[in-house]
Amino acid sequence: MALPRRRAAEVGLVDEAGSTVLRVRAQDAFGTAAITLDRDAGVVSWRWKVDRVLDAARLGTKEGDDFAARVYVSFEIPPEDMTLAERTRLEFARLLYGDVPAAAICYVWDNRAARGTSLWSPWAERVRIVVLRNAGDAGKWVDERRDVGADFREAFGRAAPRMSGIAAGSDTDQTHETVTTWFGDFRVDAK
Repeated sequence: MALPRRRAAEVGLVDEAGSTVLRVRAQDAFGTAAITLDRDAGVVSWRWKVDRVLDAARLGTKEGDDFAARVYVSFEIPPEDMTLAERTRLEFARLLYGDVPAAAICYVWDNRAARGTSLWSPWAERVRIVVLRNAGDAGKWVDERRDVGADFREAFGRAAPRMSGIAAGSDTDQTHETVTTWFGDFRVDAK
């Protein structure tokens, strides 16, 4: 998946030590691979690796909102659970950008922030960014396991609706840097 008016990252499947994994190479670009779901919020696990972190990234700012790696878990909030203003903003965003989720948790590999740092996206009011990794972990495969229902409840203050998708990718269009990221072994399990 690419964004309108943004350079697309190179996204493809490659062999990595005998396993097929997703590789995303972003050079002043944005790109993800996504899958749609319709499942209860459960436990999402995966492994990932970055060749480096982004020097110029600045968590929480529009001009520095880039990450070596991102994993989005999106949720579809029923329209009756949103205000008229929220529904209108979401419909407008979908007209401009396509399939925009009603809400998402965005797990990231940041350059500076401590693991566990959590804040709202500077671009979207219903996207919660959670830092899972930072510079100390670059260059090696790392396993993740997240109870996305619990993470949603902590971020949004309510029970998680059904998951509507998972996307994995890299983003360097603000910082104009280059990074290569690998993702593998995605799994969704009941809690």
